Amino acid sequence: MLNFPLLTTFGLGYLRPASGTWGSLPTLALAAALIGTGFGPDRAGTLYHAALLLFAMVFALSCLLSGDDAEEHFGEKDPGQVVADETAGMAIPLLALPAWSLASPGLAAFTLAFAFVAFRVCDIVKLWPARQVQSLGGGIGILLDDLIAGVQALVLVQIVLRLGMPG
Repeated sequence: MLNFPLLTTFGLGYLRPASGTWGSLPTLALAAALIGTGFGPDRAGTLYHAALLLFAMVFALSCLLSGDDAEEHFGEKDPGQVVADETAGMAIPLLALPAWSLASPGLAAFTLAFAFVAFRVCDIVKLWPARQVQSLGGGIGILLDDLIAGVQALVLVQIVLRLGMPG
């Protein structure tokens, strides 16, 4: 059974252009809201991490449970309307942000924006093995390439943040 609200991240998957970019925004907004209200990884880190993990798991499960049906319904492999995979994958680089990278509003904005751009670039370029796993098809193929892109973005964000931090 298709769960359109979750698969399309409450309709964001129908927005054009760049439906995957639209689908990545709710996770970024959740992280920004938690950080902005004092629940970032530096304070009450458990709530920040639990909220992002739960968010990612709900959208990942929707891909796994309904991905096959979505491909059949939309008549294509990894349909653009399904953006729950981007919603889940975006959580990965946000889960490991160092607290110091969020110490001021300006630095936090840069860190979040960079994590977002890094994820989108990794998702679009699909470096090995992301492109290869997409060929699996169905829910696992829809989801796995975005989780890999999330891990790749996490590595990129960590490198840039740690090399760019003085002292």
